[in-house]
Amino acid sequence: MKNIFEGIAWLFEELLFVPHQTLTQVELSNWWLANGVNFLFLLIGFVAMVYWINQLKIFNDRGEENKDPSAHSFL
Repeated sequence: MKNIFEGIAWLFEELLFVPHQTLTQVELSNWWLANGVNFLFLLIGFVAMVYWINQLKIFNDRGEENKDPSAHSFL
């Protein structure tokens, strides 16, 4: 049973945390490069938000949205 947990520990420490360890080493030399992943996630979130708002506007302009107060069961 101990070997199973040691195998899981090896998997995480030696394989799955390699990108994280690389980013921690890069951070000491270049802050912008190390935080590039964060900027990428922010960009994806911003694009998704703009898409979602545009879709809401399209449905609102068509009048397809049911704005009746009893339209949703949770109300």
